[in-house]
Amino acid sequence: MLTILMTAPYMIPFLERFQPALEKYGLELIVPEVKERMEEDDLLKYAGQFDGAICGDDRYTARVIEACAPRLKIISKWGTGIDSIDTEAASRFDVKVARTPNAFTTPVADTVLGYMLAFARRQPWMDREMKNGKWEKLAGRTLSECTLGVIGVGNIGKAVTRRARAFGMKVLGNDIIEIDHVFITETGIEMTTLDSLLSTSDFISLNCDLNSTSHHLINAKTLSKMKPEAVLINTARGPIVDEKALIEALQAKRLAGAALDVFEVEPLPLESPLLKMDNVMLAPHNANSSPAAWERVHWNTIRNLLDGLGIAAE
Repeated sequence: MLTILMTAPYMIPFLERFQPALEKYGLELIVPEVKERMEEDDLLKYAGQFDGAICGDDRYTARVIEACAPRLKIISKWGTGIDSIDTEAASRFDVKVARTPNAFTTPVADTVLGYMLAFARRQPWMDREMKNGKWEKLAGRTLSECTLGVIGVGNIGKAVTRRARAFGMKVLGNDIIEIDHVFITETGIEMTTLDSLLSTSDFISLNCDLNSTSHHLINAKTLSKMKPEAVLINTARGPIVDEKALIEALQAKRLAGAALDVFEVEPLPLESPLLKMDNVMLAPHNANSSPAAWERVHWNTIRNLLDGLGIAAE
């Protein structure tokens, strides 16, 4: 009997659906209480007790992986991003790391468009005014009057670009790798420098991975290059943005607004000034929400786990 540490918060509520499939392959589950993620100390409590893991954004640091080796064979990540897993340590201790690439492209791209439409057309603010008894016509813009800057032109960045172009937007792109010329020709996206993108765009969408090159990519210096009318949208990873610098820019009105699905600390602390800002739209790391996408990821995560344990799935 092999033991699996199950800490993926999106799967735990539906375990009765997956447990029979896991038991069929002789897998026994350890299921701790998980609110958002397991931190390093939380995981260390289970070190040496499991052969495989299904995780969310848990902090599989080098210390955790070393403590779990050699028994641990596979960390199967629910979703795409593996920035919370020390992949170098995993490789060193012969622990496989698996994920589901391109898992949430459609819902995340839709979320970005939803934020742009909300800010351009002002619906949330007019709704609030109407419900407060005020008949006030707020000035809106069409998306075709706006320029979008996409930082990170991977699967999600490409999907955002296609949607924005369908609304008639001019789209600027920036990436650390070269983007396929066929996509550039197909969409008309203009690849440019980060400085040019920041200074020209009305909306800036962060769609890059979190890594050493993107940590605090949006900071006091880069924020100062944005137009005061610009809106920043982050559906990628919280630490791409220096939250303190963003709050200062919003408070000083050097930036018109922000739409944030992810944060440096999650859940967002209740004392965060962001919670009291009228020009900010917030969501609890939920841009991936989609029954169809979740279903694919649930079963892919299990399949990746079985592969990592050397079990042939039927």
